[in-house]
Amino acid sequence: MITYNDIKHNEKIRAYIKKADESLLALGFTEHGFAHVTLVAERAGKILQALGYDEKTIELAKISAFMHDIGNIVNRREHSQSGAVMAFRILDNLNLEPNDIADIVTAIGNHDEGTGEAVNPISASLIIADKTDVRRTRVRVKPTDASFDIHDRVNYSVYESHLDVDKEAKTITLCLKIDTEISDVMSYFEIFTERMLMCKKAANALGTHFKLTINDQAIM
Repeated sequence: MITYNDIKHNEKIRAYIKKADESLLALGFTEHGFAHVTLVAERAGKILQALGYDEKTIELAKISAFMHDIGNIVNRREHSQSGAVMAFRILDNLNLEPNDIADIVTAIGNHDEGTGEAVNPISASLIIADKTDVRRTRVRVKPTDASFDIHDRVNYSVYESHLDVDKEAKTITLCLKIDTEISDVMSYFEIFTERMLMCKKAANALGTHFKLTINDQAIM
């Protein structure tokens, strides 16, 4: 079996991730490079491991997560579907088992809000891991720059972020600490409501409940 470590160090895949992030930088998006995909991969694995899933499922989730944004080299619109098609070709050429390819392609093709659904544990973990990556270090412009928009402001306000998975309580909780002088809580929901609802559905698909705390206050 091709492992997550193999995918993480594959030169072609790394080239696609790098070029995809360069395109998003030019378009004014927050960071979608190696820091993002690595965090998402580790977080997706953490979710499934904490819930007691087998090692193969965890490995496939991490591979899906590391490759999930490669479609951005085609276009930001429908990048999940573009990325799924690209992933199929790459993994097929690497001789990964068809069933494993299918699970990975399904997860990548279903990770984006508006078109995606948590159709299996791998896709559910990817959705949650991706949509909960909110942090100051994703911002690539200065607060004084004219291009510093609400997405930058909300991410920049987050100085602490972690995900807690409690198998016994059946909860997955995103815990954020934000500087409310930079961005208030309402601004967070103004841009991330759809993502949080997607996380809620994904958590339900895993037999858990999604929760959010901001500055130690339960929000949802």
